[in-house]
Amino acid sequence: MDKKSIIGIVIIFAILVVFSIINQPSKEEIEAAKHRRDSIAKVEAEREFIINQQQEQAAEINSIAASDSINPENQLLEKTNQFGVFGNAAIGEEQFYTLENNLMKITFTNKGGRIYSVELKNYQTHDSLPLILFDGPETQFGLNFFAQNRSIQTNQLYFTPLANRKEVVVTGPEVKKGSEGKIKFNKENPGGKESFSFRLEVSPGNFMEYVYTLEYNSFLVDFNVNLQGMNQYIASNQAHLNLNWTFDVPRQERISQFGEDTYTNIMYKFFEDEVDNLSKTKSDEKNLSTRLKWIGFKQLFFNSTIIANESFSNAQIKQTKFEENPKYLANFYADISLLYEGKPTETTGMQFYFGPNHYQTLKQYDIELENHVYLGYVIVSWVNKFLIIPIFNFLRKYIDNFGLIILLLTIFIKTILFPFTYKSYLSQAKMRALKPEIDELSAKFPADKVMEKQQATMALYKKAGVNPMGGCLPMLLQFPILIAMFFFFPTSIELRQEGFLWATDLSTYDSILDLPFTIPFYGSHVSLFCLLMTITTIISTRMNQQAITSQAMPGMKTMMYLMPVMFLFILNSYSAGLSYYYFLANVITIGQTYLIRFFVDEDKIRLQLQANKKKPVQKSNFQKRLEELAKQRGGQASRKK
Repeated sequence: MDKKSIIGIVIIFAILVVFSIINQPSKEEIEAAKHRRDSIAKVEAEREFIINQQQEQAAEINSIAASDSINPENQLLEKTNQFGVFGNAAIGEEQFYTLENNLMKITFTNKGGRIYSVELKNYQTHDSLPLILFDGPETQFGLNFFAQNRSIQTNQLYFTPLANRKEVVVTGPEVKKGSEGKIKFNKENPGGKESFSFRLEVSPGNFMEYVYTLEYNSFLVDFNVNLQGMNQYIASNQAHLNLNWTFDVPRQERISQFGEDTYTNIMYKFFEDEVDNLSKTKSDEKNLSTRLKWIGFKQLFFNSTIIANESFSNAQIKQTKFEENPKYLANFYADISLLYEGKPTETTGMQFYFGPNHYQTLKQYDIELENHVYLGYVIVSWVNKFLIIPIFNFLRKYIDNFGLIILLLTIFIKTILFPFTYKSYLSQAKMRALKPEIDELSAKFPADKVMEKQQATMALYKKAGVNPMGGCLPMLLQFPILIAMFFFFPTSIELRQEGFLWATDLSTYDSILDLPFTIPFYGSHVSLFCLLMTITTIISTRMNQQAITSQAMPGMKTMMYLMPVMFLFILNSYSAGLSYYYFLANVITIGQTYLIRFFVDEDKIRLQLQANKKKPVQKSNFQKRLEELAKQRGGQASRKK
């Protein structure tokens, strides 16, 4: 490995370090985090107080209802003064209803006519509990508007369900593995469809209605808001109705500094425009004043997204991150403006997506929901989208063992890259063959003749037919794949809770030993796959160092051995699947190196280079044209004189 190759590797490592540093919190964020940690107890106490207060209010309402059963007119009068024509709907008893298919179970409450919780059936939390995207008291969802000079919030009102059944199950044919939620499968094997309607009737024939529709084998829930005769009550100067949606985000994965905490944030897509997001690392908020297609509440492996059939007029979104909270990651908030035209009959249609951040599943909807899966920067994301993911999905169709899938994926990629590896080795061999001549030039030119020495060196390379960048360029071509894997494995839901050997979950770190203390930047556990990766990287580095004969940068050898140790600290808390891939890649690289050494005769290379030096230097057509132009200009200058 020559100097250029080493510099290339250092650049790669520097980029990874910069990436890690960028994702580290600033001093201000650390101080803010410390402040938040100091106030966690206070926040939890306030949360508990609010819950207790809500329970007390509910108990008070029940007691009032019981006492007013003797005098219901007083109760109705009080609610009418508060809610106007909606006063009747402010009196009721909360009841729950469920609508489910083969993928999810949705619980509704008649209070607000809203979704109370969503459970994904085919998934569990890291501690084997049912996976709930959001739940109960922490959830708010409803319309806010003005009617009769009063602020009405439908969360406070009781809707009437139009179905007699409390539990509805959508049925259909058996779904083969890998076809969960797939539109193509549903078209070829149609299942059932069921709806739940909740109506808030103000007067005979005048009502507000929420209609939820769920198809079999679908992660989408259709949601229609129907207004009939509400123009008589809603303020005529309102151009929008505000849809408020907020909930605390439950923790689904075990705590990791590079895991769920990092990938939990709000994403959104502008209407017929790009996808953007709030900060991944801190609390953030934005006032979105232009039209939107969807707003997504995203976690590492799952998301809850509201999608407009047409568009949302505008929205205000906010995320509040919780530091070191064992139960919740953040609070998500969205205040969405729905167009209101004041017509006697109006319907606003939208959809919810409640499901996994699975790239192919999200991509099928053709509205860029797949951006919930972060695949890296532009060039790197292309590698993931058009190379890694298709190969991974192809292997998954036929193999259930993800350790074997990663092995075959690694072999395939290293086979594709083998020509570049071979070319890099040949370039290094040629550079070693020219070392005696390079040493002579170094001795010939003093230290202050740097330019002359470089020109003489380049002339030697050209005469011998050696490209000094031949060893570096192949490595740079491999760099996008190296980085693509860095983003692919930690965000691949396919690896979630999939075990291999001692790793119980390839999507997170494989701890074989929990330490009683925390090592800065390393953590409080030992990842065996990361250790194996480090050992094989050192072996591979040793083999390359043996092939390097230049003494121009003696300190670089120490740096090359230090790099694997740095990666040990960086990757110890990353996905076990990533460390396993790098380990396999190192093993295969070591094997390829031995194979190339067996077939490449460096003595023949030296003889060939010596023969090249005796041949006249072939000038390129470009060089010939430059020389011809120089001669013409020289002749013209002579004639002028």
